[in-house]
Amino acid sequence: MKNPDFHNDVFINCPFDNNYKPLFEATIFTVHDCGFRPRCALEARDGTEVRITKIFNLIASCKYGIHDISRTDLDETNNLPRFNMPLELGIFLGAKKFGTGLHKKKNCLILEKEQYRYQEYISDISGQDVYHHNDNPEHVVKQIRDWLANTSERISVPSSQNIWLRFLKFKDDLPQMCESVNLDIDDLIFRDISMLISAWLETYGKSATYAA
Repeated sequence: MKNPDFHNDVFINCPFDNNYKPLFEATIFTVHDCGFRPRCALEARDGTEVRITKIFNLIASCKYGIHDISRTDLDETNNLPRFNMPLELGIFLGAKKFGTGLHKKKNCLILEKEQYRYQEYISDISGQDVYHHNDNPEHVVKQIRDWLANTSERISVPSSQNIWLRFLKFKDDLPQMCESVNLDIDDLIFRDISMLISAWLETYGKSATYAA
């Protein structure tokens, strides 16, 4: 991973299971195509670093954060929900509230599956804007694009429809790209998919640039 760039880096806090994979890929592509850089806990595996420390460091290095708290279903094994996403959202909000300097400029997008569902399990954020995506990758693209366009105030952010059509083209090209670099399309890690998106954008051009 290149050196952190606070004003361009976007921390992604979302489920990492196979069911969420289409939304995760749409998220990564949208962030890239809007001229930003996605960051998440999956980007490096260092057995010497405590996971929560990695989260702290990632959040500290990112101005922006995408937090999908929709995974509240009970686990089939232990019959309990997973609270990693709300925890990381809380850390991000705490960094903005109690941090100094650049941390005061942090901005985040909170996503849910259904409108107002979050009020049933995390009512403390009821005063904040929470957007829903209905488990639809196209809706994820629109929510992220509109948020990045509004909060960054960059004039170069493309329309959500343009990004979505480019994402579909990327998905069509992905099998051949994986084959050309000896990657298994069914076993891509975060670094792989981010690298492939970057390579695709180098070929077809970004919809957006980094110019403010």
